[in-house]
Amino acid sequence: MPSSKPRRSPAPQERQRDPERTRKLILDAASAEFGAHGYAGARISAIAARAGVNQQLISYYFDGKEGLYQAMSEQWQQRQRELVPPGTPLPETVRRYAMEALNNPEGARLLAWNGLQYTGPEGDPDQDRRTRMLGGTVEELRALQDAGTLSSELDPACLVVMLMAVAMAPTTLPQVIEGVCGTDPRSPEFLTHFAEQAALLTRLLGLESA
Repeated sequence: MPSSKPRRSPAPQERQRDPERTRKLILDAASAEFGAHGYAGARISAIAARAGVNQQLISYYFDGKEGLYQAMSEQWQQRQRELVPPGTPLPETVRRYAMEALNNPEGARLLAWNGLQYTGPEGDPDQDRRTRMLGGTVEELRALQDAGTLSSELDPACLVVMLMAVAMAPTTLPQVIEGVCGTDPRSPEFLTHFAEQAALLTRLLGLESA
């Protein structure tokens, strides 16, 4: 729900800034701050400091913390559409999402933070969008079961969650990766290898056509 507080106008010298450049500075700073501390732990003052702008500008352009998060969410939706266009095979989808630990680490970290801080759907501004997106994948897996390609013993909804957990592992379990794999879990070489292994696992499950 948008904030009901009136927007405060920035000082005259702030209004002279390029609005698009200022919005980008704030959004980039917000991505770093939310990724480091989650939605609950992020502070508007810290975002303003990261962006090098007056804190009033965040209220002026985004109407506060919730509006800023919604703007970031719209950015991520656009990124997801570019990352996995309709028709992308599921193994390639999993590979690309696993590579987000390298290409878009703040987004992957924020998703992990949202899980750790989850208290219910009312506190998750992305739940409806995420449910719609993943619901389509669940239906694709059910269609594979109907076609006899995927075992009927598997629960498609649980399988989607498991594949997400695999793709998120470099972000959520770096300490386990370092101990078990004996490598730097954030190195480009390992992340590329891990993403390819995640895609291979998906293909071996018979999900190439999903």
